[in-house]
This record gives sequence, C-alpha cells and structure tokens, in this order.
Amino acid sequence: MTNTDDAPAWQKAVFKVLKEGNVRQIAYVPDAGHSYAIRRAEADPDIHATVCTTEEEGVAVVSGAWLGGQRAALLMQSSGVGNCVNMFSLLRSCNLPFFTLVTMRGEYAEFNPWQGPMGRATQRALELMGISVLRVSTPDEAEEIVSAGLDAAFQAGEQVAVLLSQNLIGRKKWERK
Repeated sequence: MTNTDDAPAWQKAVFKVLKEGNVRQIAYVPDAGHSYAIRRAEADPDIHATVCTTEEEGVAVVSGAWLGGQRAALLMQSSGVGNCVNMFSLLRSCNLPFFTLVTMRGEYAEFNPWQGPMGRATQRALELMGISVLRVSTPDEAEEIVSAGLDAAFQAGEQVAVLLSQNLIGRKKWERK
C-alpha cells in the first residue's frame, strides 16, 4: 500500500473538499487516479466507501444516498462514463443532485488505444445527458473547481461532473513484470 502522505497536493485538496463538503458516501470503481481519495474514504469512519463492479451502480448508490439524506460522490474513470448513460436519465427524471469526479484517459500521452474513443467523447456524453461539466487541468485549480462543482450539486441541485485531466493525473505507462 502506498503511503497517503506521498500523494500530490491537488489530490489532498480534492479529498479535503469532499470531507469539508459533508460528503458521507463515496461510490467508486477502483482507479489509480482516485487512489488517494479512495484510501482516505475507506479509512475515514465518517465516510462510507462502496466499491462498485460497474460505474452505473455508482449512479444508483449516490442517488440513494441523497434520498436517504446524505451527500455522496461517484469516483470513476472517463471510460466508465459510457457505462452510465442510461442511468444518467434517472438523475434528470427525478431531478436529483449529482456529483462525480472523472479521471480522464485517452488524452495526454495515452498508450492504450482503447481509451481514446471514450476519452474524446466523455465531455460531450455528459453534456448530452444534461450534466454540467467542469475541468481541472492544473494542480492549483483543483480545490476551487472541485469545491465549485460540489456547491453546484448540493446547494443548487445540479448534476455536475468534474473532469480531472490526464495531464493533471500524470502520464500512464505500461509496465511488464
């Protein structure tokens, strides 16, 4: 297990916003870009972390959390957005607030050709489903943009996705063992 103190400052700022924003449930599909927030959520007695087998399960988890009186966030990778399109209709039909953090693939220095198509379509797919999209491209804007998205979701009742750019997360490399 990686020491959480070694995480970049922007990842710490993202988790700080979730914690200070009273997020009590985090649904996620395991992803290296979200590993810091996942580890912290799992270790925090005030946050219930739910690992999902598919991202659309996460849409249901965070919707149910809201209906039960709690704020929740969905952590997923851009490839998972395509899995959620049908479930996003639940958010619009029921007018539920929604907040997701999406780590991007298929952008900066992508080695995996399978990531390209959904990476290029992620923002448009979210917008077509009525979800407002914000993007974090540099470490120093992470805290402000994530906080603004969280407020838009839970104070204004919007559906919001914050895209964490692949350049921000860092170049992924394929390693043989």
